[in-house]
Amino acid sequence: MPSTDISMDKITSLAKRRGFIFPGSEIYGGLANSWDYGPVGIELKNNIKAHWWKTFVHDRSDIVGLDAALIMNPRVWEASGHVAGFSDPLVECKKCHHRFRADMLPGNACSDCGGKLTAAKQFNLMFKTSIGPAEEEGNKAYLRPETAQGIFVNFKNILDTTRQTIPFGIAQMGKSFRNEITTGNFIFRLREFEQMEIEYFIREKNWKKYFEEWRRAMLAWMETIGLDMQRVHELEVPSDDRAHYSKRTIDFEFDYPFGRKELYGLAYRTDYDLRQHEEYSGANLKYHDPETNEEFIPHVIEPSLGVERTVLALLLSVYREEGEGKEKRVYLKFPPTIAPYKVAVFPLLKNKPALVKKAREIFDDIKKTFVTAWDDRGNIGKRYYYQDEIGTPFCVTIDFDTLEDNAVTVRDRDTMKQERLAVDELKKYLEEKII
Repeated sequence: MPSTDISMDKITSLAKRRGFIFPGSEIYGGLANSWDYGPVGIELKNNIKAHWWKTFVHDRSDIVGLDAALIMNPRVWEASGHVAGFSDPLVECKKCHHRFRADMLPGNACSDCGGKLTAAKQFNLMFKTSIGPAEEEGNKAYLRPETAQGIFVNFKNILDTTRQTIPFGIAQMGKSFRNEITTGNFIFRLREFEQMEIEYFIREKNWKKYFEEWRRAMLAWMETIGLDMQRVHELEVPSDDRAHYSKRTIDFEFDYPFGRKELYGLAYRTDYDLRQHEEYSGANLKYHDPETNEEFIPHVIEPSLGVERTVLALLLSVYREEGEGKEKRVYLKFPPTIAPYKVAVFPLLKNKPALVKKAREIFDDIKKTFVTAWDDRGNIGKRYYYQDEIGTPFCVTIDFDTLEDNAVTVRDRDTMKQERLAVDELKKYLEEKII
């Protein structure tokens, strides 16, 4: 069973020690809440994104993809309401001058030194930049704070170039940037983060039906990637706390070591965004029904997921500890499709050329089908434990008997059970277990 009392220290230590996530710019002392994905972490991150894309784009006929620009015409953010209203309340301690998000403080004093706080003022969360060599007001632009608006401004392009009819969706994965006042808790709240979002365009009368369909689809996806569903909860967001464009929002929350916090969101955005962009741009963003000749601005259901929060929730969900002292074993119980590496191949001894040659032949063959790790360092037990800690489901060992019977030892990560398989049967065995 998943452990529910895992500390963040264990996760952050494992993440760095095993090449999942490193502090950003570490050799220069780091940069607050900046993180880099290492060799194992990027494989995990890419597997999550690929699984999401396959589930919601490739396996469906009603959703197409998009990759919009990070920097857009500033008018986009005026139309969306971000320039005027995308802000958080900021307070500053009069004593230590630390700044905080007012609505996240437990009391009316500085949480660091107990000093008095200034009155709250609104702080816009968008990162400003300039286009061209001169930093003038006319050259001002923003790094996008969300991926959604790139979808809305391309709605007409996609209608004109695809054969999609309502209901249909547009999916996008990509970086967004928010100049958060309060960051922290490892990769939970970041200034630079990656989103996986869909805008699903519907008729207004059908919004309840599709909202429920997407609620179920999101829960099913969470389960397939290995999230601990006992720690996932749904929060019906009250009207006073919803975004201005939302008529209904559900937050999917997760029990993190630092409390129950938002993991994903599902929102009914009505027709707010397309209507705003039609007004500000002058473009006709209405949908023309080819059967009835009716024209209308579609309404939108938005399932919104963050990649980094998925990574963190998944690491917490799959972390396992067994035994005590020197017998203690840590392993990550990823589903095989999500695991960074699917297989690891070892020669029993790295100083025996015949073993290494045979192991290399098997490695070269397996890696054509699966992301495969090669490891010939240290004793075999330490290699197994290393692969356990990065979540590799299967380890294949080539020993002296292999040279005689052309069979290998395959070890299962979760049970530690070992079985002997003929090399000719190995690929089929792995395909049945992994794919």
